[in-house]
Amino acid sequence: MEAALFVVGIVAVVVAVSGVSGRLGTSAPLLLTLVGIVIGYLPGFPVIEIDREIVLLGLLPPLLYAAAIRTSLIDLRANLKSIAMLSVALVVVTAAAVGVLLWQLLGIPLPLALAFGGVVAPPDAVAATAVAKGIGLPRRIVTLLEGESLFNDATALVIVKLGLVGLGAAVTAGDVGVQFLWSAGGGIAIGLVAMWVIRRVRGMIQSSVSDVAVSFICPWIAYLPAEAVHASGVLAVVTAGVLLGHKAHSFQSARSRLAERINWTTIQFILENGVFLLIGLQAHGIVERVQDEGIGLAVVVGVGAALLATVIAVRLAFMYLTIPLWRGSFPWSEAARAATVTGWAGMRGVVTLAAALSIPEDAPARDLLVLLALVVVAGTLLLQGYSLPWVARRMDIRGEDPREEALQRATVIERAVAAGDHALDALEVAGVPTEVVGALRSVGERRRHAAWERLGTTADVESPTDAYRRLRMAMLEAERGKLLKIRDTGNVSSEVLDEALGDADLEESMLTTLHQRQIAARGVLRTPERNRGDCEHLRDADDGRSVVPLTPEGCAECLADGKTNWVALRICLDCGHVGCCDSSPDRHATGHYEQTGHPVMRSFEPGEEWRWCYVDALPG
Repeated sequence: MEAALFVVGIVAVVVAVSGVSGRLGTSAPLLLTLVGIVIGYLPGFPVIEIDREIVLLGLLPPLLYAAAIRTSLIDLRANLKSIAMLSVALVVVTAAAVGVLLWQLLGIPLPLALAFGGVVAPPDAVAATAVAKGIGLPRRIVTLLEGESLFNDATALVIVKLGLVGLGAAVTAGDVGVQFLWSAGGGIAIGLVAMWVIRRVRGMIQSSVSDVAVSFICPWIAYLPAEAVHASGVLAVVTAGVLLGHKAHSFQSARSRLAERINWTTIQFILENGVFLLIGLQAHGIVERVQDEGIGLAVVVGVGAALLATVIAVRLAFMYLTIPLWRGSFPWSEAARAATVTGWAGMRGVVTLAAALSIPEDAPARDLLVLLALVVVAGTLLLQGYSLPWVARRMDIRGEDPREEALQRATVIERAVAAGDHALDALEVAGVPTEVVGALRSVGERRRHAAWERLGTTADVESPTDAYRRLRMAMLEAERGKLLKIRDTGNVSSEVLDEALGDADLEESMLTTLHQRQIAARGVLRTPERNRGDCEHLRDADDGRSVVPLTPEGCAECLADGKTNWVALRICLDCGHVGCCDSSPDRHATGHYEQTGHPVMRSFEPGEEWRWCYVDALPG
């Protein structure tokens, strides 16, 4: 009963504190750590001790898998060298610096000190990315932090293992190299095999429920065999997870992918936030054990502060010294500022906790080392986590303009819908009612319009997508009310009604998810360099700044007809004609292209300078 109440309490606190953190505008992991420390010291609250097996076998594999299946393989490839530097070289340098310092300060055996260096060396994936995404850091920095945090655990755990082995026997440089190569190579190889097996098995499963159930054991299918042969279970899980996420569309049905995404999002939310609560809850017990051994508070504070300063300083120094190597990840003009922000985002977390608990009970000053690890975790979470937004502002490092992402999404959907229309044109539709074909085309049109309408629109004008959503939501509410009345009569099968209600819920959730309010302007929106199309029309066209609009007050045709109900405006870069967009009732901008053949237009909305080629369907 006590265990059940403890689990219920953990979930309840996680949900409550996460909700509060959202209102306060702070990171949930940071606030949960503080709350855990406070709860641990409440009178009558039992001393919490978490077994290392619970963390290493129960929490770490699913946390890694949940992060890995959402990590872009394309982004990892693009930043491979940078991620390798952070996840291998920086971890080794940090472990060595911390190990030597601890050896000098406490006089413990050097192998044990180096093992502790491996304990505190790797930043945590959950803490770093949660804070980075929460304050809106650029995607390229978030990608580096995610990639680093997924792969640095393997390096750190190898260092810990070698240090602990070195307590009882001499370990040569060759032993270190062989162990590292086996741990890394073996972990990746087992991850590849696990991915292949899982993909084959899940490809044969038709039921989405069964498929998602199998996904719950995927982390351990990769982790346990790797650990059994002393390879890196971390790398095995990450390798399998990243590849399974990348290839999901080739072996899973759409229904399974949606169900898996929802379930794993919930699991990840509870586990990753629960871990930081547990970190805080353990503080009381660890401090008590150290005090029982007669170790003074001054020693803990002094050594802890020195270690905290070392891990922060080493990371920042490494980032600055390797600035010339970051050109592939950052523009040269902002490399130093980006290096500062990336260097400051070095919060420690669950792996440090698990690795500290792996130190043998009979190791010298074991409880003090565990407490020092907790000091580093809590110190980096609180000091760096809460100050990272300020550092990012001082360095003028901001995330991508949300309108830029909206433009990119609209471009992608435009091309995808065009591909769907071409496929429909190639299909045999003889005998199919014209209403069916028209309805199919209207689905794509609605998606196109919804994507473009996330960009600039005329104030006080309801877009077609918003009108559709408003009216359809009212209809769904009426339909649901009628279904509930029918259910209360008891004359219709409950399974039939559940299916009908489920369909209504699914449609409503899609409408809610796709609906977003107008994005606030921030600077001038141009087509991002990496997304610009390369076609002769865009190359030859004016950038639009020197083109004089024929009717600067609005759409020429609409004004002539006495209308002002356009959604957004476009200007032709050949002649300056101003027309309304495709979401507007009369679509005069496209009509102008169809009449004149002028290929390139530019947005005529305030703060937008992106262009579009009608001929090649490319942004520029």
